[in-house]
Amino acid sequence: MTSTQTTAPAIDGAALLDEVEAFHRRFNVFPSEAAYVAVALWDAHTHLLDCFDSTPRLAFLSPEPGSGKSRALEIVETLVPRPMVAVNASAAALFRAVSGPDGRPTILFDEIDTIFGPKAGDNEELRGFLNAGHRRTGVTYRCVGDSQTVTPFPSYTAVAVAGLGSLPDTILTRSVIIRMRRRARNEKVEPFRARLHEKEGVALRERLATWAQQARGWVTGAWPEMPEGISDRPADVWEPLLAVADAAGGDWPLRAREACVTLVKASQANDKGSLGVRLLTDLRDHVLIGVDRLPTIAILDRLNSLDDAPWADLNGKPLDNRRLSRMLSDYMTADNEPIASRNIRTTGGVLKGYYSEDLADAWQRYCAPAPESPLLPLQPLHPSSQAQNL
Repeated sequence: MTSTQTTAPAIDGAALLDEVEAFHRRFNVFPSEAAYVAVALWDAHTHLLDCFDSTPRLAFLSPEPGSGKSRALEIVETLVPRPMVAVNASAAALFRAVSGPDGRPTILFDEIDTIFGPKAGDNEELRGFLNAGHRRTGVTYRCVGDSQTVTPFPSYTAVAVAGLGSLPDTILTRSVIIRMRRRARNEKVEPFRARLHEKEGVALRERLATWAQQARGWVTGAWPEMPEGISDRPADVWEPLLAVADAAGGDWPLRAREACVTLVKASQANDKGSLGVRLLTDLRDHVLIGVDRLPTIAILDRLNSLDDAPWADLNGKPLDNRRLSRMLSDYMTADNEPIASRNIRTTGGVLKGYYSEDLADAWQRYCAPAPESPLLPLQPLHPSSQAQNL
């Protein structure tokens, strides 16, 4: 007797992703069309982790509770392989789960603000785990056994998080960021009932897993073409998602690239950078705009009077000349010297201050492109205004 093998019919990847997107739309209100595309692609990529060099984090963030973040994670949970819901989980628990015998989980971390929020401390150990696990080669080192042998544990795994506020920059730059908001009165969704709807998501999960096996050959080693202007870390983040879209076909390659550009631009618009970069940017765009030098006392006066800027209240104190000097000395001039104050001759005498030419190289390297502005003539400081600023 001869045995016969039946081959499962090929799954239409584009149609399957359409179904995944439609499943999210039933229960989630995302802030943009790009968000639906990105989340559906992220769901699919979790079934193909071994094909990629890195995995982006998926971050549902909002300024207020009641914005649908936890519900978004609930829907994702039904679609990804081996979901592990973590709330206040320690780094030790997570890295042991990732390296455990049951296979790599997809970690879903709700209420992440309790870990990285302003009252929670730095949690460097957990931050290190999430950062290391972004790369396929990422490992976490621990001392094991009575002899305390340093042992590497794999950290590479897919992670989706939800929380209030923001995240540490090292995690944000490794994430596809979905900025959630409360539903408007005219935005309706189906109520999600696990007993009724979870099995629908699990059925989609199983089909995603089957399609992933069929698409593995297309995705492994793929170098998807990036949209114009997407490079460096954003390209690392989006490469797996674009590879999935290309393997699925249909209109997903185009939609994925449009979503990529939209969400990367949105994240850059919301990214105020470090406090040092914020200082450089404010000096360029609001303080030294149109002038080539300014005394320190005038710089501080202008910085501390800026609306929506942190300078008037840095841990209860306004920015002063010592802190300004210390912050700027971390950056270099074009001559590779630390930025420092120099003498500026004014109508009232010689004062210490800063020159635009000393800051120009740091502006070019660290700040986003400057808005167009006309060059204003240098206005000498009147002695009376100096006295007032004192």
